[in-house]
Amino acid sequence: MKIPQLQMESQFARIAINRTDAKLEIKQELPKVHMEQRPADVTIRTVPGKLTIDQTQAFADMNLMSIFERNDRFSREGLQAVQEGTARRAREGKELMQIEHGGNVIAAQAKRNTHPPMKALGITFIPSNFSVKLDYQPAEVQIDVTTHRPKIQAETNSPQFTYHPGDVETSLVQKNDLKITVIEP
Repeated sequence: MKIPQLQMESQFARIAINRTDAKLEIKQELPKVHMEQRPADVTIRTVPGKLTIDQTQAFADMNLMSIFERNDRFSREGLQAVQEGTARRAREGKELMQIEHGGNVIAAQAKRNTHPPMKALGITFIPSNFSVKLDYQPAEVQIDVTTHRPKIQAETNSPQFTYHPGDVETSLVQKNDLKITVIEP
């Protein structure tokens, strides 16, 4: 027995989609800024430093001094020499007053007075160390600063928006189709 056959041909539907993107445009002008600031006021007060150098002792060590200082020095040295001489003579007088106690006092005094002691040899620095006196008072600086706040004025601009909406279009390019054919044997 022969059975008829069915033959089917189908065609799918085809859809076309056209799309337009949405656009958003944003524009904004730069802000306008006006700024003003006065410079700071600066005041500087200075008391200058002071250096004092006292060379009186150094000049005295080198025998370079005023006549008044020289007179004072020589009078002091003379007074001291007179006092030492008076003390020596008083001492020698007491020794002579006690001659009865024995000893050769006159010969001892003659020996002391004829041979003075040897002078010591030493190195001295002229002027002597630290004879120059220094005194320094450092400078004083006072700084006063007065600042001024800035004045700022700003004008902002609002943004401007432009929107173009998007779109989607669909269309049928090809319809669906189904063909059925019967084939007889």
